[in-house]
Amino acid sequence: MDVFKYAMQMELDGKAYYEKMAAQAENELVKNILTDLAKDEQKHYNIFKRFSEGDFSEVEEFRGGSTRVLTNAKNIFQKLSSSGQTFDFGKDLRKTWLQAQEIEKKSEDFYREKATAEKNAQVKKTLGIIADEEHKHWVLIENVLHFLDRPKQWLEDAEWNNMESY
Repeated sequence: MDVFKYAMQMELDGKAYYEKMAAQAENELVKNILTDLAKDEQKHYNIFKRFSEGDFSEVEEFRGGSTRVLTNAKNIFQKLSSSGQTFDFGKDLRKTWLQAQEIEKKSEDFYREKATAEKNAQVKKTLGIIADEEHKHWVLIENVLHFLDRPKQWLEDAEWNNMESY
């Protein structure tokens, strides 16, 4: 199996999932987070395509690519939290985010497993970087879930303040 072709399909599937969630999102700010995640998945797909063609020149660009998404999400949730609105997020929304988080975890696990088995040092390093980016998405979704559970206390959560270190 060509790991990069498989990864490309995983990223397209993730993009489609986030786009579907964004289309269903009632809150414009939450829709923005989902749209950013979909864009990140497309960016990952494009980079994997180059990797599958033997072009590893963007490995370092890939590292930290999710930082913008994390920063934007933090800003969005700060706006939501400080708006003074009362939030009532149904169980369906939480379930949808849990499914998204599961997708990110499976992706991270897949890339870590493939990195362990990889002989080529550059491909091994690349797969590790990709796994790290998927982990950042998982952390972002974890914070979304915390916000859904406790919107008023969310900003005080120490995890959010350390997200950039993931």
